[in-house]
Amino acid sequence: MRQEDWFIFQEEICEHFNAIGAEAETNVSLTGVRTNHDVDVFVKTKFLGIDLKWIVEAKLWKRKVNKGHVLALRSISEDLGVDKAFIVSSSGFQSGAIEASKNTNVKLLTLDELKEETKGFIESEILKTYEARLDLLENRYWSHSKEIRIKYGLRHHLMDFQLKFTGQMLLGVARKALMAATDRNYPIILDTMHEEHQGEMQADNFQQLQNWFNLNFNHFESKLLAAEWEMHQNGEYNPNCILYTSDDVTPSKVMAKGMYMAEGNG
Repeated sequence: MRQEDWFIFQEEICEHFNAIGAEAETNVSLTGVRTNHDVDVFVKTKFLGIDLKWIVEAKLWKRKVNKGHVLALRSISEDLGVDKAFIVSSSGFQSGAIEASKNTNVKLLTLDELKEETKGFIESEILKTYEARLDLLENRYWSHSKEIRIKYGLRHHLMDFQLKFTGQMLLGVARKALMAATDRNYPIILDTMHEEHQGEMQADNFQQLQNWFNLNFNHFESKLLAAEWEMHQNGEYNPNCILYTSDDVTPSKVMAKGMYMAEGNG
């Protein structure tokens, strides 16, 4: 193996973490409780206010990684107090290495597996932020009576067959999309049947789904803000501020589950 090949391999790992929004650098010396350690790639990131630190060993070898290397990395990760440690191997792992990594914070992966697994981790944390935003939207929407929601354009009248906009439908489709994305079940149908539909009717990947969430949540928030300001001006802003918790069964959650199952899931 040429030194240049290993360098490229290590840099590709580093670039992947930077591309998904983490802060990564190569050839870092870290101080542990007992001693200093040189690591191939050091990764720092933050999710939901929690700081995470990962270390990566890049093994561009012709032979499989053995148990000894896993035990050594376990010891290093414990001394440094990192959340996860990865060995990324181009040639795989011996059975003893795989066994030694079980029930530990050491992950044994190929480069392709690393990209897929860390992407999934990042996506799941992003989905949590969308779910929290959706909870806030739902609380605001249901705080207004049905009559008020109809009067101020937040839902359709039963005799309005054009279905210009109805908040419950958007909430339900968004909840269903969260369920599908959590299962990584693409493509995801996103048709709200609204005249005011925002974005594409289908998301084929996570990036497209993010775009749909951002467009539709921004649109919904704009409609809510405009409607609530008009209610205030007319002396009709009287929200019922009983808040749903994340564990409560809401109308949109029931709708979302029904839609998801109707599509042959669950």
